[in-house]
Amino acid sequence: MAPTDTSPKVSQVSSALGFVDEATRNGVSNINSMEKLLVAITMFSALFCPPLKVIAQPIPNGAAIDVEVGKIMNRTHAKGMAVALINHGKVGYVQAYGIRNAKGDPLTPDTVMYGASLTKTVFAYTVMQLVDQGKLNLDNPIKNDLDKPLPSYGPDPVFPDKYGPYKDLAGDPRWERITPRMCLTQSTGFSNFWFLEPDRKLHIHFEPGTHFSYSGEGLILLQFVIEHGRKAQGLGLDLGDLTKANFDRLGMTRTSLVWPNNGQDFNVADGWNDKGQPQPHEKRSKVRVAGSMNTTISDLSKFTAALVNGDGLSRASFAEMTRPQLHITVAHQFPLFQADLPVSEQRKDLYAGLGVVVFDGPQGHGFYKGGHDGQTANTMVCIQASQRCVLILSNDVRSEAGFAELVGFILGDTGVPYDWEYGDHAGKS
Repeated sequence: MAPTDTSPKVSQVSSALGFVDEATRNGVSNINSMEKLLVAITMFSALFCPPLKVIAQPIPNGAAIDVEVGKIMNRTHAKGMAVALINHGKVGYVQAYGIRNAKGDPLTPDTVMYGASLTKTVFAYTVMQLVDQGKLNLDNPIKNDLDKPLPSYGPDPVFPDKYGPYKDLAGDPRWERITPRMCLTQSTGFSNFWFLEPDRKLHIHFEPGTHFSYSGEGLILLQFVIEHGRKAQGLGLDLGDLTKANFDRLGMTRTSLVWPNNGQDFNVADGWNDKGQPQPHEKRSKVRVAGSMNTTISDLSKFTAALVNGDGLSRASFAEMTRPQLHITVAHQFPLFQADLPVSEQRKDLYAGLGVVVFDGPQGHGFYKGGHDGQTANTMVCIQASQRCVLILSNDVRSEAGFAELVGFILGDTGVPYDWEYGDHAGKS
């Protein structure tokens, strides 16, 4: 008779089964139950699934990175770039290159640069903290977080264009089905911004939650809900204050979602468009979570390290933020409202996460986010298994054409979907 197996594996399986049973009985919408379910999945994976073999190359040293950046700047004619490397979840190399303005002042690691749409990832991280605190439920329709119907709210009395014209939705009941998750997965059905619509009105273009279509407007809606939501459930909060608390905790002393009111900062980066024309730094006066952040490469590298570590979030919320949520079935991020590719041509691993895009490549699961305007080019790419990230901020949009090459040089082949993000538009205003 074979002896009874009394190895640790038996008790581990029993614990995992107990976690699964409790989580499924309680419902995984509860954050504690979700966390236990994730623990169980992790335990089963460790016990019965062999570890994935990933192809990770040695990280080049700072001198080699400097040389490569120089080559890319020469090729793209970019005036300024700043690069940070996170390795094993810790900030490693941080450097700035080139100039910050037409006078030729040097770009430094502490130069204030425009964060652009990397603001969206900072916002998503902040939202998940509210989820951890029980103040927000990702799948609870936003109508349940407000004291009155969304279309009945007027413009902000101080900044009339801070939020969308929600009165435009009065005849469309689909707004009632929008959830925070849909806002964070870019699937509300809104255009990127209401003022880009031909009639300058807010419209829902498809059934919310069914398709990915890039929309800063969707995140602005979630900002509105957090700032004007029911105080009885812990909402009615200022996003500037919430993000500042995280920036202070992480030692990000020169980062803010609004330009400070205490005068000029003389170490600020202006920008260059794709014609090589200098553009002034826009000092934004209102918090807009779709893209009002000013930061430095030194500061934002700290946030990137915290993010890839899940620092400041429960394990469940970090997993939720970076897991595949909504399959992306279009050829490129822009233009908006594209038809789906044929199924055979869709990238099977390309999904919206929460405030990031997630993918799988030769080094395993990763997530990334870009930022762009006429004179700004930013990117953040992270590989979860190795906790390696590359962060690039540039005050010259032309540098964007070298991002894929530089990320590949530093991290190796990651599978980051730059072809989907840029198409043939990389480096163009």
